[in-house]
Order: sequence, then structure tokens, then C-alpha cells
Amino acid sequence: MTGSRDKTAVEWLVSAAPDPDACRREWERNPLGVALLPAGRRWDVLIVPGELGHPALDVLVRLTDRPGPVLADFGDVRMGFFVPAGTSARWVGTGIRGAGRGTWVVVPHPGRGTGGGMRWLVRPDGSGALNDPVLLELAVHEAASALARDGRDAAERKLAS
Repeated sequence: MTGSRDKTAVEWLVSAAPDPDACRREWERNPLGVALLPAGRRWDVLIVPGELGHPALDVLVRLTDRPGPVLADFGDVRMGFFVPAGTSARWVGTGIRGAGRGTWVVVPHPGRGTGGGMRWLVRPDGSGALNDPVLLELAVHEAASALARDGRDAAERKLAS
């Protein structure tokens, strides 16, 4: 990401904060380069287990070419897909949690390296583009089906040997 895109992405992210200047200062002062931002104002975050999230992101990339922002923790245990505000209240999915109004999300600075246990897999571009919940649901279902199919195939191979 270039400097001007970084700045645009920063401005978009801090617009969700109750005090944008305090958020900018937190990113500057925090040695981990992270800040807490409230979900539910500009966006929600759907938190997906990494073993499902990575294949879902692959499907989403095929469907959209440029998905919205996606976070991952360093162990790839969890991934966070940024979706329109209000989505988490309507989302139903086993093992998928939503961060919406009344919750806070650890967000790394979009223009720096990784920090605070979180990293961007898809950085925000500052346009406000988010992941389409309908396409994300399709991607999650396709990824879950593929994982189940792979699991069945592995079990059948084990039984056959």
C-alpha cells in the first residue's frame, strides 16, 4: 500500500472511533501498532475459524477479485471479515461469531507491518468497501463443503488402506 492509500485507509478506520485523534495517537504510541475500534458504527466483523476462513477467502477472491478488509491473528486461529454494520446481528453460522454494536476490535495500523497479534490479510483501501455478506456466506458454504468433502475422502482412503 502506498503512503496516500495508507492515509486514506487510516482516515476511514479512525472515522469509526469516538475520538479519531485519540485513535491515531494510540497507533503511534502503542508499541504493537494496534488500536481498539468500535464495531457496529461503520462496519461489523465476522470472526471465522482460520481453517474455514482461509479457504473462504480464496473463494471470495475468485468471486469478487478484491474482497473487503480481512484480519487474521498470528496463529491463523481466527480471521475477521469486515462487513456492513448490522450484519453480525443477522448472521447465523456454527462457529462464526460476530463483533457488532457494543463490541471492540483490535485493529492494526493499515500501513505498517504486523503487530499486536493481528495482521491484515486484505488491507482496507480507504474507499469504505466491505465484504458483501451474501458473497461471504456463499464463500463460507463452499469452503465448508470442500473441507467436509476432503475429510470424507481422507477417511475413505484410510479405510481402503
